[in-house]
Amino acid sequence: MKKSVLLSTAGLVIAGAIAANAWADRDDEDRDDDGGNYAIGLWGDLPYSDLQAQVGVPNLIADLNSHRLAFTIHDGDLKGGNGTPGSTTPTICSDTLYQQALGFFNSLHAPAIFTPGDNDWTDCDRPSNGGFSSRERLDHERQAFFSTPFSLGQKRLRQEVQTSPLCLGVNGPTPCVENRRWTHRGVTYVTLNIQGSCNNLCDTAPDPDEFAARNQANIAWMKETFAEAQIRGSAAIMIIAQADPGWDLSDGTRAPLRNPKTLAETDGQPDGFQEFLIALRDEVIAFRRPVAYVHGDSHYFRVDKPFQDSAGRRLENFTRVETFGDNQGNGNNDVNWIKVLVDPRSREVFSYQARIVPGNRTAVPAP
Repeated sequence: MKKSVLLSTAGLVIAGAIAANAWADRDDEDRDDDGGNYAIGLWGDLPYSDLQAQVGVPNLIADLNSHRLAFTIHDGDLKGGNGTPGSTTPTICSDTLYQQALGFFNSLHAPAIFTPGDNDWTDCDRPSNGGFSSRERLDHERQAFFSTPFSLGQKRLRQEVQTSPLCLGVNGPTPCVENRRWTHRGVTYVTLNIQGSCNNLCDTAPDPDEFAARNQANIAWMKETFAEAQIRGSAAIMIIAQADPGWDLSDGTRAPLRNPKTLAETDGQPDGFQEFLIALRDEVIAFRRPVAYVHGDSHYFRVDKPFQDSAGRRLENFTRVETFGDNQGNGNNDVNWIKVLVDPRSREVFSYQARIVPGNRTAVPAP
């Protein structure tokens, strides 16, 4: 990384810390909420280029910080899928990539939550990414981002952690410490390590053993979350993961094609998602209250209801939320975020606002 980039990142952190100290002194009632209401920020699949790393993401973080959010969540992918020769910011899976991300997350005033993405671990075995061991890079992320039970960010949030050694690392069974859970004002949130690239069953070096262990860990953590939410009487659940698993037969350009009734993948690729989706569907139906599933991966902002039961009936209490993500052709124009207004007393609990960062409008400049 060039010296100028390091200085820019350091300046971002220092400036953010000064502003955050003032923000942290305020009580909860002064936040962007009303009574039990509050707001959170969702983003991911960023940055993918020098422009996004040096301009777009700092602009986005400044915009997030201006809203006094309860917390923010990045749903994975700290870089593009392949390294870019000549880039001045890290584009392979070297340690500097994760250091850059820590600088971004810790410049956020509110607690910053992160769940890994395929571009920052499963795809690190690609030659263009440095030919790393995927398991070793995930082990490194676990140490860099998840070594404590607290979130990142300048104000920290304590979380429940999946500490059972159900996942696989370089040296065998290891805790899935990236899987987190927390409840805020009557709503339960959970992160799950679910990945693109067939959930580590395809691409350069598929790892079925790693997938099998992590898949069972994800299912167990997800089921525990629904059980805890029932006991707590939570008004809703929000699940955050990286992968777009595909939900139906509607859009093969952005996600795997899937029979919406059986949830079996139909495009001939290894299916790293069906077992999880079947388990999720059962829990959503039994829960009966709102469930949001937030993901990135296919880089297309949308909020819809694609989940069906085995008879083909839409699950009305389930909402898929896909965050903005990189579009290289648009430069900075898709470096934006989603503001979620949370009202535990309302029928739908969550409502969504696309937040277009004015300084990132490169295709349609701000007036």
